[in-house]
Amino acid sequence: MMKFDIITIFPGIFDSWVKESIIARAQKNKLIKIKAHNLRKWAKDRHQTVDDRPFGGGLGMVLKVKPIFKAVSALKNRKTKIILFTPRGKKFNQKMASKFSKLDQLILICGRYEGVDERIAKYIADEKVSIGDYDLMGGALAAMVVIETVARLIPGVIGKPQLLKERITKQKGFIEYPQYTRPEVFSPKKGVKWKVPKVLLSGHHKKIQDWRQKHGKVVE
Repeated sequence: MMKFDIITIFPGIFDSWVKESIIARAQKNKLIKIKAHNLRKWAKDRHQTVDDRPFGGGLGMVLKVKPIFKAVSALKNRKTKIILFTPRGKKFNQKMASKFSKLDQLILICGRYEGVDERIAKYIADEKVSIGDYDLMGGALAAMVVIETVARLIPGVIGKPQLLKERITKQKGFIEYPQYTRPEVFSPKKGVKWKVPKVLLSGHHKKIQDWRQKHGKVVE
């Protein structure tokens, strides 16, 4: 069973997400375990303070190194990767997801406000990861993206193994191709017909595979 441990100051963000669809079923079947941990648990002062003003001045607050160090130390097991979400990190992709899926545990550090103390990036995190060239309010959405992408690669999570096998490339990338379903012809208005490509209705597996290769995109 692969464990996803999320360190955040807003664990409630994950409450409904972990109880829905494939993610919920995978946890019920003990294929994965997702736990959002409140960082304030590791802040021992009366107000459970986890952030402070940045040295050198500036707007906003920065998450402190000590509570995060304590949280990671308490949660870390063997065969673990500690991920910090930051716009300055490596761009998350399918190859990275494939590599992560071989681990026993991912610890996901979700920043908030103006970010985290840089010593977390330098000394605690194994990898700094970004899910895109934009800035979010925090790392919660990034954590969900990574967990869903990695979890679906774990055997049994999405059900039929062939659903993955037919789409994974030799480089551990992912082939995404156009999909169609019934009806064969859809008319949104009189005189307009949106048709399914004939090759997909042919039953000729080799031609269908060639069509998907031609019209698909390899996501690495």
